[in-house]
Amino acid sequence: MEWRARAIRGATTAPENSAAAIELAVTELLDELEAKNAVPTQDMVSVTFSVTSDLDAIFPASVARRRPGWHNVPLLDVQQMAVQGSLERCIRLLLHFNCSTPQRQVVHTYLRNAKNLRPDLNQSEAVPS
Repeated sequence: MEWRARAIRGATTAPENSAAAIELAVTELLDELEAKNAVPTQDMVSVTFSVTSDLDAIFPASVARRRPGWHNVPLLDVQQMAVQGSLERCIRLLLHFNCSTPQRQVVHTYLRNAKNLRPDLNQSEAVPS
């Protein structure tokens, strides 16, 4: 089977703008993502985290960088566009990786108040086929 670049989308929310709350939310999101997708860190191309402007207590990438094997993964933090009425205290991620798995088998992860952001992609409860 041919290897290709794939992407995983995910999002969650933090209950408050504190380092502890953001760290817990990011850890929960990455734990779920890793549980649903067998993506070795050596196959990860990059991960971009975006946060709403109301979250500035810690960089999500600094949380990811402490995970086993993640120290060599290129990580980037950016701020999301401030759109009136959008979900508050939201952390999103886009993970690019190389694999032979079809894109349809990639499990996207949306947790907490972000569960309804992309119901068409949210497979948090699904098991990969």
